[in-house]
Amino acid sequence: MEHIRTTKVEQVKLLDRFSTSNKSLTGTLYLTATHLLFIDSHQKETWILHHHIASVEKLALTTSGCPLVIQCKNFRTVHFIVPRERDCHDIYNSLLQLSKQAKYEDLYAFSYNPKQNDSERLQGWHLIDLAEEYKRMGVPNSHWQLSDANREYKICETYPRELYVPWIASKPIIVGSSKFRSKGRFPVLSYYHQDKKAAICRCSQPLSGFSARCLEDEHLLQAISKANPVNRYMYVVDTRPKLNAIANRAAGKGYENEDNYSNIRFQFVGIENIHVMRSSLQKLLEVNGTKGLSVNDFYSGLESSGWLRHIKAVMDAAIFLAKAIVLENASVLVHCSDGWDRTSQVCSLGSLLLDSYYRTIKGFMVLIEKDWISFGHKFSERCGHLDGDPKEASPVFTQFLECVWHLTEQFPQAFEFNEEFLLQIHEHIHSCQFGNFLGNCQKEREELK
Repeated sequence: MEHIRTTKVEQVKLLDRFSTSNKSLTGTLYLTATHLLFIDSHQKETWILHHHIASVEKLALTTSGCPLVIQCKNFRTVHFIVPRERDCHDIYNSLLQLSKQAKYEDLYAFSYNPKQNDSERLQGWHLIDLAEEYKRMGVPNSHWQLSDANREYKICETYPRELYVPWIASKPIIVGSSKFRSKGRFPVLSYYHQDKKAAICRCSQPLSGFSARCLEDEHLLQAISKANPVNRYMYVVDTRPKLNAIANRAAGKGYENEDNYSNIRFQFVGIENIHVMRSSLQKLLEVNGTKGLSVNDFYSGLESSGWLRHIKAVMDAAIFLAKAIVLENASVLVHCSDGWDRTSQVCSLGSLLLDSYYRTIKGFMVLIEKDWISFGHKFSERCGHLDGDPKEASPVFTQFLECVWHLTEQFPQAFEFNEEFLLQIHEHIHSCQFGNFLGNCQKEREELK
C-alpha cells in the first residue's frame, strides 16, 4: 500500500478504443494493493490486476484531461482520461511501482487468500501426478527406467527430480553426458509412444565447440537409439537456425557431429531465438495499436512483424516430430540452446499431435506441467514476473498457446477445450495468482514453498 498516493479518482473517462468517435464512459477509478478498478455510471466494473500491466504511459495534457494508456500482458489496452494532471501523475507513479515487484514474496500468490481450507488448498498441488502420466505412456518398461540420479538436483538444477532414461544408461554415463551439455541438461525422455516404441527425448546443446567430443554423451544417444527395438536410426532435431548453431560453436557450444554418433540423422528446423520473438510481438502490438488502419495496412504490418512466420516454424517442427514417430517409427532427440524454450514448444506440440489425451482438459494441464513446468521453462523471466532483465522476457509460452489455438481452429472436434480455456491459462501465466507458473524451475518453486 505504501506505493499508493491516491486511492480514488472521480469523473474519469474510459475510452472505447474501437470507436472512431472517441466514445467514452465516465466513472470512478480505484487503486488497491492488487488491482486497478474502474466502476462506470452503470455500475459495470473493469478490473486490471497490477501483475498484468506491461506498460503505463502518461500522454500530454489535453483540454478534456490527462490521458493514461495501459498496455497489459494479456493484450488488453485501456485508455483513461483523468480530469486533473496531478491525479494522473499519482496514479501513473503508483502503477509503475505496483506492476514491477522486486521479490517473489510480493507477488499476488503470496497474499491471495482463496476461500478454501488448508486441505482443499493442498489438493491443488496433487491434482497432477507426473509419475502417473509416465505410467499411462507405459514407462518404466523393458527399455526405459526411472533414474534417481537427479533426486537431489545434483546433476541438473533446472530439471525435475524424477527423470526417465534408457535401461542401459548407467549413472556414470548420465553424469558424463550432463557435463558435456549446456546447463547440465542431458538427454532424457519427454514422451513415449507405446504403439511405435519410439520416444521424444529432450536436452540442451552439446559443449562441442569445433571438435570436442564426449564418449558418455555418445553412449547415451546410442542407448536412446537402442531403446527403440523397431528403428535404430534416430533424429537429432536442433530447433535453431543453422547459422545461430554454428555461431555457438565459436563459444565452445554448438551441435552434434554426425561422425561421432552412430545411427543419428541431424536436422535443423530454424526457429528464431527469444530476442527475435520478443521484437516480433512488439511489432505486432504496434500494428494492433494503430488507430484507423486500413485492412491492407493491417495485413502488411502483420506480415512484416514476422509473427505468423515464427508460429509456422514451431508448427513445422512439431509436425516433423510426429511424422518421424508415426511414419518411420524413429525416436527423436530435440534441443535448442539451453533446452527450455524452443525445446518445450516443439516437444509439447509434437506430443499433442501424437496423443489425443493431451487434447483433453486434464491432459493439456498434464502436458504443460510435464514439458514446461517440470522441465524448467523460465516462466518468471520469460513473463517478467519480477523487475528483472527485460531482455529475458519473451512470448515463448504465448506462442505455444497460439499454435494450439490454430490446431483447435483447424480440428475443433479433436479437442475437449476451446479458445476460452487457452485464454484463461494465458491470463494466469501472468497473474501470479497460482504457484504453478512462479519461479523458473521445480527446485525454485520448492524453495519458495
